[in-house]
Amino acid sequence: MLLLAVRWALRHPLSATRVLARLAERGIDVSKRTVLRWVQVQHFGPLLATEVRKHRRPLGTKGYVDEVVFFRGEEKRYLYRAIDEHGQVVDVLFRAHRATESATAFFRHALARTGWQPTLVISDPHQPSVRAIQEVLPEAEPSRTGLHRARGEPTKPIERRHVFPRDRLRASRSLQALATGQRFFEGFEALHALRRGHSRLTERVLGVDPAQATVHDQVRTVAQAVTVLGTCLRKVVAPPSDRQVSPAPAGAWPCLSGPLSILAALGPPQHPSTS
Repeated sequence: MLLLAVRWALRHPLSATRVLARLAERGIDVSKRTVLRWVQVQHFGPLLATEVRKHRRPLGTKGYVDEVVFFRGEEKRYLYRAIDEHGQVVDVLFRAHRATESATAFFRHALARTGWQPTLVISDPHQPSVRAIQEVLPEAEPSRTGLHRARGEPTKPIERRHVFPRDRLRASRSLQALATGQRFFEGFEALHALRRGHSRLTERVLGVDPAQATVHDQVRTVAQAVTVLGTCLRKVVAPPSDRQVSPAPAGAWPCLSGPLSILAALGPPQHPSTS
């Protein structure tokens, strides 16, 4: 039930109060603070994200980088995001300022965690981002463009994908601290990657090509994938964001015991009868 609550909070535009209400409908009484602790404080979101990253598909060689601005009262907060040419999110970093220091920290964070080595990085004309690319990824060619450009490739692919975190946060009263915001966004992007088929795990659970799956198949697959990954969660001393995660070999499962037997018991996603 804990995983169900975490999945609801990360996957859907539900506040902690609404998650509490859904659990109460099922006879489970928890507080709003407990829901927030599950998702943000106790690292369940980042732990799920760590397991999902082990099964991510290989990153591409072209990247798009941009920042999303969020407001907390009068304060601005910035979510740095990068995606490859396939739309797969490379990494995210939640920062208080839009500056060279923040952009550099983001690229170092992404490089340490994923080992990403793009050959071309497309960003807006914001100078700190360009300087950060040149410093952290000297072998990558920086391309300063924008959303609407007569020449060069625009940043439209990543601009369009900002809709998802914005829509999700609209149901919440922003995020109280950078650390909890980082944990939330890591978990959110992990669930989003499962839904969009950017993890090999969903293909194993689904049993068919994700491109041929229906919307209902995708929803059931994400639910079962989270259940499988939930058996692998272990309490860690250091936050997952401080550790580099190496992709698991094709066909490997996130931990040595549990998931295969659980998946066998679950079986493939069930299709409702049409009779």
